Amino acid sequence: MKIKLFDFQRDALHAMREKLVAASSQASSTNPQVIVFSAPTGSGKTIIMTALFEAILAEPDEELAWPLDWKPQPDAVILWISDMPALNEQTRMKIESKSNQIKTRQLVMIDAAFDAERLQGGHIYFINTQKLGEAGLLTKLVDGRQHSIWETLTNTARAIPKRFYVIIDEAHRGMAGPKAVKEAQTLMQRFLMGFKDVGLVPMPLVIGVSATPKRFTQLLESDHLDRTVYKVAIPTDEVRLSGLLKDRVLIAHPEVVNKAEMALLQEAAKRWSSMTTMWSSYCKDENEPTVWPILVVQVENGTDKQITKTDLSDVLTAIEAAIGRRLNEGEVAHAMHDTGDMDVGGRRVRKVDPTRIEEDKSIGVVLFKTNLSTGWDCPRAEVMMSFRRAEDHTYIAQLLGRMVRTPLARRVEREAALNDVHLFLPHFDGDAVDAVIKALSNPEDAPPAETGSARDLVVLNRRPGLDDVFKAFEDLVTYRVNAARAQNPIRRYMAISRGLAQDGLDADAVTASKAQMVAWMNAQMATIKASEQYEATYKSVAEVVVKQTAVQGGDGVPLQAYSIEASDIDIDRQFEEGGRVLSHGLHTTYWTAHSERDAFEVKTELIILTRQASAMSAIETLAEAEFNRLYDKHKKAISKLVEHRRTYYERLCLATPKPTAVPWHLPDSINFRRKPSDPVWDRHLYIEDNGKFRAELKPWEEGVLKRELAAGSGVVAWLRNVDRQPWSLEIPYESGGQVVPMFPDLVVVRKVGDDYVFDILEPHNPALGDNFEKAVGFAKFAEQHGALFGRIEMLRAGTGAAGKGSFVGLDFNQTSVRKKVMLITSNPQLDALFDSDGK
Repeated sequence: MKIKLFDFQRDALHAMREKLVAASSQASSTNPQVIVFSAPTGSGKTIIMTALFEAILAEPDEELAWPLDWKPQPDAVILWISDMPALNEQTRMKIESKSNQIKTRQLVMIDAAFDAERLQGGHIYFINTQKLGEAGLLTKLVDGRQHSIWETLTNTARAIPKRFYVIIDEAHRGMAGPKAVKEAQTLMQRFLMGFKDVGLVPMPLVIGVSATPKRFTQLLESDHLDRTVYKVAIPTDEVRLSGLLKDRVLIAHPEVVNKAEMALLQEAAKRWSSMTTMWSSYCKDENEPTVWPILVVQVENGTDKQITKTDLSDVLTAIEAAIGRRLNEGEVAHAMHDTGDMDVGGRRVRKVDPTRIEEDKSIGVVLFKTNLSTGWDCPRAEVMMSFRRAEDHTYIAQLLGRMVRTPLARRVEREAALNDVHLFLPHFDGDAVDAVIKALSNPEDAPPAETGSARDLVVLNRRPGLDDVFKAFEDLVTYRVNAARAQNPIRRYMAISRGLAQDGLDADAVTASKAQMVAWMNAQMATIKASEQYEATYKSVAEVVVKQTAVQGGDGVPLQAYSIEASDIDIDRQFEEGGRVLSHGLHTTYWTAHSERDAFEVKTELIILTRQASAMSAIETLAEAEFNRLYDKHKKAISKLVEHRRTYYERLCLATPKPTAVPWHLPDSINFRRKPSDPVWDRHLYIEDNGKFRAELKPWEEGVLKRELAAGSGVVAWLRNVDRQPWSLEIPYESGGQVVPMFPDLVVVRKVGDDYVFDILEPHNPALGDNFEKAVGFAKFAEQHGALFGRIEMLRAGTGAAGKGSFVGLDFNQTSVRKKVMLITSNPQLDALFDSDGK
């Protein structure tokens, strides 16, 4: 693969592989196997399937840690079915652009002229249901055609049932319910159930891919064909956290529906212009290809005499007035099917196919009616204005589902506003907006993103005058629990070495790490060779024992066994397997380092080494320590890298079974939800454009904060630490045998002399069942990182003599308190500790 998969994508891919191994061993037209792949919109289902196709047709990507016993099937056939030509073309282009093993010649669009006895091995075919209808030429023996498409598919299914993979894209379409199922009327159903009238057998091995597979699953359960069904699902929350999707959809609408539609259009155009400027600056600073945002304008339907009831000349004039310049030649395009290029007030508005919008960087404004939601994927479409009425809210939600993907396939940390999609609805009142929000909660139509009124969802920027405070924050640490899957220490060690060399931080890092790995491997090999079992171990790999049996008079008489040398082909295969254990081509590095010796012997040694658990464990321990040394040595330089490279190292640090501390980076801006009527608070680290910070706090949070902000406290700033944000302070604790994160409510900054002191304050409800577990987690955090902070305190409202409105706290940065907390195992013990040591 040309790209690195996210952890949730890798998990889904491995789950798919396991199901395929089980399914393909049983697959036939009389025993069909079906995998239901539930992939939320925006999860990268085509990327996942591309990685699977590479493993089937060529070799698995080494970075995916594929099992050693996997056998590619270069003669396999893959058939991708969707209900629109545009979807197939989009999928073909994505596979071609993301795979480094699947060649263009292997990607075949089945057109009306296609005629073959069976599909050719080693290819991925694409077909859409329109070509399979009764009017389609593919289904008829006309114009010299020798084979209908149904015959081609049946012949392929019968010839290679275990190597013929049929992918039904968006498998929920066409599944109409029990009555339609019995009649098997839809084309999609024919692939699952067969269609005797045309000689089509059920496809032996089907993968149905859908954001909402319920209807597809119901179909499988309701017919009478015996089949085995496997299920693979991507959790929605993991897609949301991946950074593949925009964080929020901000909906702007008038308080009272009126005729001020051009005013909102101009506001949308200003937002588009400002996002263009922000993206240009960000991409320049981060050394990223420039992202050019698009303003999508949805116009009204037309009549027999006009293309649209919306005055397009007024639309373009309003946009130009808002952005303060004339629109460039080719900057405006339309996707309305009932006309070609247009002249609008002296401006050429060219027609464009929706699937081509993303790649044409000159397009900045797109006009359309209702034909963009299907077959369209445009991450740089970030602002939308709709002239349509409230009754179209469902369609608007579907369209937004195509706009929420992030242009860089990752979250932008520095500029929170670049993680937003903006929707302007001049003809929607509050109730209609609520309907849009509800529609956006339907995963069939839209990906998971926070949605709300632009009045409530705001962007907060750093408060001016606090540069030295934010600078001091750079010395603090946080955790990111379960943010990355654990990786083998050798892979992490080699990955950080490659990164350091790539980023110019240590040009010799890769050479040094390879030399170090060879030295460790040599040392382990010396230990293995010194053992009494080495000769026998060597023979078990380098030789093959051949047993003979003589058959005389119907009886078998065993003869003496003898040994032969293993073939070079067998040794090479096992050598490559050893390379997949080590990763990063280290097997060839070891071989090259011993190039003066016999190749067969060196390869056999490496095979023995990679199969010796104790030796590999020792090397992994050394690699883990060296990784930590390299990171500690370069972490200051790493902190100064551009955002996506800094994130690369952070994820490597987090890729361990045990949570690891990472530097706490606070971005230039953050997303925040609040109501305009919420209380205003002084001295917050982040503020709105009007210089204020509003937030509704829980009663005990409010009480603690008022105490901290009181005159003479020395507090210069504070942070509302929102749960599960990319920038939040996160502390791990164990609950029920699992490590989970907690997010202390408040971080308070005090000026003490010339220094800043950072206090972590957690006002909490004493009735919560996991309080003692959180307290232990706080204590462990304080034990490791307490020197970086002032108070690390859990607080609860005072009772009895303490009086209402007061608070009692346990400061885990006090050694005496921390030692006692480490010993507690229940909430009553914590309560007693509050009574004895709380202050």
